[in-house]
Amino acid sequence: MSAQDLRSAHRPAPDHVLVDIAEYALSYSIDSDAAYETAFYCLMDSLACGFQALKYPACTKLLGPVVPGATMPGGARVPGTSYELDPVQAAFNIGAMVRWLDFNDTWLAAEWGHPSDNLGGILAVADYLSRRNVGQGQKPLTMRDVLTAMIKAHEIQGVSALENSFNRVGLDHVLLVRVASTAVTTAMLGGTREQVINALSNAWIDGGALRAYRHAPNTGSRKSWAAGDATSRGVRHALMAMSGEMGYPSALTAKTWGFQDVLFDGRPLVYPQPFGSYVMENILFKISYPAEFHGQTAVEAAMTLHDQVRDKLDQIDRIVIETQESAVRIIDKTGPLANPADRDHCIQYMVAVALIFGRLTAEDYEEATASDPRIDTLRSRTQVVENITFTRDYYAPDKRYIGNAVRVFFRDGSATPRVVVDYPIGHRKRRAEGMPVLRRKFEMAVTAHFAPKQTESIKALFADRERLAAMAVQEFVAGLIKN
Repeated sequence: MSAQDLRSAHRPAPDHVLVDIAEYALSYSIDSDAAYETAFYCLMDSLACGFQALKYPACTKLLGPVVPGATMPGGARVPGTSYELDPVQAAFNIGAMVRWLDFNDTWLAAEWGHPSDNLGGILAVADYLSRRNVGQGQKPLTMRDVLTAMIKAHEIQGVSALENSFNRVGLDHVLLVRVASTAVTTAMLGGTREQVINALSNAWIDGGALRAYRHAPNTGSRKSWAAGDATSRGVRHALMAMSGEMGYPSALTAKTWGFQDVLFDGRPLVYPQPFGSYVMENILFKISYPAEFHGQTAVEAAMTLHDQVRDKLDQIDRIVIETQESAVRIIDKTGPLANPADRDHCIQYMVAVALIFGRLTAEDYEEATASDPRIDTLRSRTQVVENITFTRDYYAPDKRYIGNAVRVFFRDGSATPRVVVDYPIGHRKRRAEGMPVLRRKFEMAVTAHFAPKQTESIKALFADRERLAAMAVQEFVAGLIKN
């Protein structure tokens, strides 16, 4: 490109990525029953994660309005609480709750992430719109509209992650939450093609959060609210676009100043397949353990070995964990662990707890468990190595495995069997096994948070998938408000 071209003020046509995402968000018709069924379970699972998070003061202290008392009667409500907020802040609340315990769904590819993070923006906007519509004598949105928006947000985030590795340039995956939430919520608000493109361009221009808060030595609780921040930012961009705010057509491709040149090492974003419903159909659920997903199968393997080692912990010489390259890069962690956010991103910690106690719960990342000296002893005796087969199968589009193997060696020269788990119970290949467990996770979370009468009412909401899909959004959310 010539110097004259760089100086030109001629406004180009919108980047094709912006156009493709906008047209998908506005016009694509989802015809996959498998996607809708999985979205139903995703909604159930995400709410369960949110209700469980409300037990933790570190989460609840961030909820509610930004400024005390700044509520919005007739706005968007936050399930499990009595908050009634503007949709931007409600999106933050819901998104932070869903993500807090690192227990919601996961997508693994060149980039990883948690597409159900987008539920914050989707549900907040849907409740706000439905209540507004009813007040104006118009039809409310239905929960099928919510499920459709979830499928589309999953797809935008997940396909964007297939071959674009933002983590390798130091950017956090919540960038894709902001982009997906922006697209689907602008469409939900009735945005035109131009308005969705304008909103999306601003979402990309925001750049990306640094991953510093996910990695030693700075791991901290921001990783639990970063997704809430991202989905709420998406709603803000949507509302601004609906007010007529302009966009930036070459936000991605502009020479020198665009996203690709500034933040992506000059490489073009790659989209290897068209948008459809692939991501929702293949999403990974965290059903059994609230642990970073790359380590899920390692925990399952360690649980299998618990009975064989629990009475011989002091005789362990070493523990060998074979894992994928991504896990080596992000959750292989030695040295002191400063807080729960540090611990749930340490594969050695997860495996040690499972071997010692035969369990791994959210409470096991708190001080009461972490202070047990046996955990750090086992961590110090653990070797984490890459297994290239696990890495290859992790990226294979027809597999998407998340394999781990664990073996324990004792000082007398004996050893346990090498336990290999290719994919966790939340994988599509284990749906039949996993969905009853997911439903139990949901019912336990509801029972623990709500009074008995409301608990039964909430369970009834999810007893019939078709009936739930036909419900008006404002009626559905009303049933989830803490009485």
